[in-house]
Amino acid sequence: MTQVFPIILAAGQGTRMRSDLPKVLHAVAGKPMLQHVIDTCRKLTNDRLAVVYGHGGEQVKQSIQEDGIVWVLQAEQKGTGHAVAQAIELAPDDAPVLIAYADTPLIRPETLQQLVNTLDKAALAVLTTKPVNPTGYGRIVRNEHGAVLKIVEEKDANESTRAIQEINTGFMVAKGVDFKRWLKRLTPNNAQGEYYLTDCISMAVAEQREVKAVICADPLEAEGINNRVQLARLERVAQQRQVEALMLAGVTVADPARLDIRGQLKAGKDCFIDINVLFLGEVTLGERVIIEPNCVIQDAKIGDGVHIKANTCIESAVVAADCDIGPFARLRPGTVLAEQAKIGNFVETKKTNIGKGSKVSHLSYIGDTEMGEEVNIGAGTITCNYDGVNKFKTTIGDRVFVGSCTQLVAPVTIEDDATIGAGSTITKTAPAGQLTLARAKQMTVKGWQRPVKEQK
Repeated sequence: MTQVFPIILAAGQGTRMRSDLPKVLHAVAGKPMLQHVIDTCRKLTNDRLAVVYGHGGEQVKQSIQEDGIVWVLQAEQKGTGHAVAQAIELAPDDAPVLIAYADTPLIRPETLQQLVNTLDKAALAVLTTKPVNPTGYGRIVRNEHGAVLKIVEEKDANESTRAIQEINTGFMVAKGVDFKRWLKRLTPNNAQGEYYLTDCISMAVAEQREVKAVICADPLEAEGINNRVQLARLERVAQQRQVEALMLAGVTVADPARLDIRGQLKAGKDCFIDINVLFLGEVTLGERVIIEPNCVIQDAKIGDGVHIKANTCIESAVVAADCDIGPFARLRPGTVLAEQAKIGNFVETKKTNIGKGSKVSHLSYIGDTEMGEEVNIGAGTITCNYDGVNKFKTTIGDRVFVGSCTQLVAPVTIEDDATIGAGSTITKTAPAGQLTLARAKQMTVKGWQRPVKEQK
């Protein structure tokens, strides 16, 4: 692997976002846009990279904490050339130096690799594209033979230059030694009074060295985000990319426009995902998983043949094969379901292991519980696991039957094959194979009259 040295520019204030959050920390597909660009650049090198930061710097550094990043402060924003100059001395002279931008989260590693490879035939390579509307961007000026001569920023361009369709994306690559020489010669003699990185192109041409352009076929890939309208548009593009990859891998998606993946989703073949499903964090689906509408699944592992019914929320849980969950169920962190377990409507679980074939079918809360196989939990059952300060564990053996509207007051053990009578409050061990119940004595008060409101 060529040891590319990426320099990512992330110092802009992003005033058009109208936000207290630094622009580069706004999320696309559940991840800060700066993190997207860092992850992409890492696919081109196994060495370190530099991030030039400025506005909201400490917040940016705290949000992106990982090894191999050299943080470089640009205290004053004096243009892209000034930003790169703050970090260029970190780059080896003979290494390709890639200039990237933290507000372009959709850039692909393949595109950047193509740009780097072009350096074998040129002193400098620049990534260009041809959007429908080039307004606001620097234009690529070529000679009669098509060779790149310079980039002219729109504020410095005349009418004929503004008519050029091909624009500069900002991404470029050159050897470290060349950038170091060119950057020292930059001047702010332009309409914005800034040090333009793009002036390096005309310097290379003046040295009679070749400058090549790599045209990015999809303008959206290299589009930067400057406001929330652009943020929303690129969010949809990012989602479309992910959904199309899923479908090509054998997943049926009921409506690609109504599925959001904010993290990483891995799915086996023949899964079906209905509308308005949201995946967060790291989610893995086995084969033949069915997910009905309006579900939220976060940091979960779902086994083969699982059926997740509508309006179910699953967070930090592990679900084995052939389980049935929902509708309107909630699996909270620490829930582990063994094969063929069933969690029904309006059931909530937390920090609980539920054994093979066990069922919690209706209107129940099961927390801090170790449950065996083939258990049946009746409707309205709760484990009373919290005394306001401490959490306590409930242990339920195999083949236990718990009647409806039961409270299991932890710490408590229900042994194998025990039966708990409906409406019981269990505070002590229920022995194996026996019926245990705990109910208040039923009374009938003869002659009792229901109160009646006085007539006014």
